[in-house]
Amino acid sequence: MRPIYRASSVIAASELAALAPFDSIILPHDGRYRRRVTMRTEGDLVFLLDLPEATRLMHGDGLLLEDGRIIAVVAAEEPVVEITANDPHHLARIAWHLGNRHLPTELLPDRLRILPDAVIEDMVRGLGGTAQRTEARFEPEGGAYGQAAAHHGHGDHYHGHGAHGHAHPHEH
Repeated sequence: MRPIYRASSVIAASELAALAPFDSIILPHDGRYRRRVTMRTEGDLVFLLDLPEATRLMHGDGLLLEDGRIIAVVAAEEPVVEITANDPHHLARIAWHLGNRHLPTELLPDRLRILPDAVIEDMVRGLGGTAQRTEARFEPEGGAYGQAAAHHGHGDHYHGHGAHGHAHPHEH
């Protein structure tokens, strides 16, 4: 089925709070970096996402259809690994090792979140941390130029890299 609706702009989550979305679309972390793709909402509305440049869609953002309706972006619950440590310093040390391997990592107040990878989980345990598999939303950091730049699609893209094929952002 060809989409008859088109969304060509993103409303940031902070601006969407005052608006009422018409429908929603649930996307995993690797499905939220997009420019042009046909999508289907939870309510079965098919539309074309047609953005001027590839953009990282964040949980809570809205996609503005040409007719003014808004589709809310919902981050899917997906398999992740939550990493904890004895104290903030220990957790920062583990975060450094993850960053050194260019792994997409979500920084939370008391833990880190990564995608499942048995080799990395063993490394974390070897560093004295805990690595527990669970399901949760995954919102990794946007890279060296900050979340605002990544959120609006300026230079942030993901692709496989390294011996374990980890995806990670590269800034240009």
